Amino acid sequence: MRTILEWLEHNAACLPDHTAVEDADSSLNWRELQKQAEEGGAFLSSYVEWNKPVVLIWQKNCRAVVWLYSILYSGGFYVCIDPEQPLERMRKILHRLHDPVVIAEEAAGRRLADSGYAGRILTDMSAAQPSSDTGRFTPDMSVRQSSSGTGKCTPGGAAASDAQNRTALSDAPGSARPADLLYSVFTSGSTGEPKGIAVSQASAAAFIRHFAEVTGISEKDSIGSQAPFDFDVSVKDLFTSCLTGARLVLIPRTLFAVPGELVDYLAEKKITVLIWAVSALCMISSFGGFDYRIPGDIRLVMFSGEIMPVRQLRIWQKALPEAEFINLYGPSEITCNCTYYRVPRDFQGDELPIGIAFPGRKVFLLDQSMQEIRTPGRKGQICVGGESLSEGYYGDREATERTFIFLNRERICLTGDMGYFGEDGLLYFAGRQDDEIKHMGHRISLGEVEHAMGEVSGVKRACCLYDRGRSRIIGFYIGDVDKKALRCGLKELLPTYMIPNRLVQKSSFPMSEHGKTDRKKLMEELV
Repeated sequence: MRTILEWLEHNAACLPDHTAVEDADSSLNWRELQKQAEEGGAFLSSYVEWNKPVVLIWQKNCRAVVWLYSILYSGGFYVCIDPEQPLERMRKILHRLHDPVVIAEEAAGRRLADSGYAGRILTDMSAAQPSSDTGRFTPDMSVRQSSSGTGKCTPGGAAASDAQNRTALSDAPGSARPADLLYSVFTSGSTGEPKGIAVSQASAAAFIRHFAEVTGISEKDSIGSQAPFDFDVSVKDLFTSCLTGARLVLIPRTLFAVPGELVDYLAEKKITVLIWAVSALCMISSFGGFDYRIPGDIRLVMFSGEIMPVRQLRIWQKALPEAEFINLYGPSEITCNCTYYRVPRDFQGDELPIGIAFPGRKVFLLDQSMQEIRTPGRKGQICVGGESLSEGYYGDREATERTFIFLNRERICLTGDMGYFGEDGLLYFAGRQDDEIKHMGHRISLGEVEHAMGEVSGVKRACCLYDRGRSRIIGFYIGDVDKKALRCGLKELLPTYMIPNRLVQKSSFPMSEHGKTDRKKLMEELV
């Protein structure tokens, strides 16, 4: 089985009645999920070009999972956008994708249409609910057209006819090919333009096979999914479940603000596996979640996205003495992760290694002269070769050629992360080469935050720094706008996790001897 859809069809045949996915309100078994996805894909095939992006703007629920697989059946690849993203950021992503077909819940579709979006928008009109007796998808989407016939979605437009839908259902394409794209996730770009990392079916399938092999996840497991679908941690949730037949449980976002309710949910759903961002794990351990209840079915906890504080890890280990803990590392460009470290029960260090390479990967360090570093303790840029590298940045050849190069005739990825090998032979993370950070599980370019701050009326200059000790973004600015107004302005331009945790108004910025803003001194002045 070479593609994700072949895995899905295998589960539908071999585990038809086994729960595939469930949210707080509904669930689907593997037979229902595959059937609905196939029919949804046939419906979409009238609108989707082969190996082209289809954007899904949807809440994280069972219906969204059906749509993701439907997009694959239609021949396209998926790009998820959180419905709560600022409209301006949505528009930038859609522009980079050349105004693709968008599938959206009604409110999100109307919001996008009202903004003047020129592409086609398919919005759910409530009739795409699966039938309780047949599990049939029965798509009935509102396909709104502008008066000029460009495919622009305008409120009040005519819905696609039943005849059109029936025709679409008879024209479903076959399964995707390994070389076809599977998804693209957008990360922060230093110019203010998000970058879309494109990953093929083959790359994702190769990684997920090794990931399942290393972690031992099986059809007996229940994966508690924390990551939003526009964050590539979700790729491990979705497709490890699809490969192994494990039950995928989607955890409501609202629970991550209430530790007691969250651990209740984990316990009641009998979750056995967590693949979470560090910040999500720390929310439970920092705010006394385990003092309330222990979700005792958890056997495996994996974390990534940021450096895990050892103090928080020990709280988790104490609460779940029989569970295994694995530290994962890797940027989205190499398809999820490239290294892992199984944390010993008696780990006594102050710094967690990021470990060893997954099978199929070669992970090494290069110095500024592009020579490999083998000396323990000497820092260099972390580079990755082997299978599962992404195809690059969608529609951005220049950025792709900067990050993906050929070294000794082998294509490799320059991650921009720094690391070193310890005397134990394990790899350790040592920060970023540039201004990209990992904050709340997301990769963020401080340059993009600065760019957005500069776009708010009243801001003359902006400088953004990251306080690693307190895990917070600090936005310094010169201008006459007050902090409340600046924060309101940023909410129109950036997702919540990118807005500085603290805003500091300055009359001037300190300058270095080279005439640049002295960022180190700026941080020292804060203290």
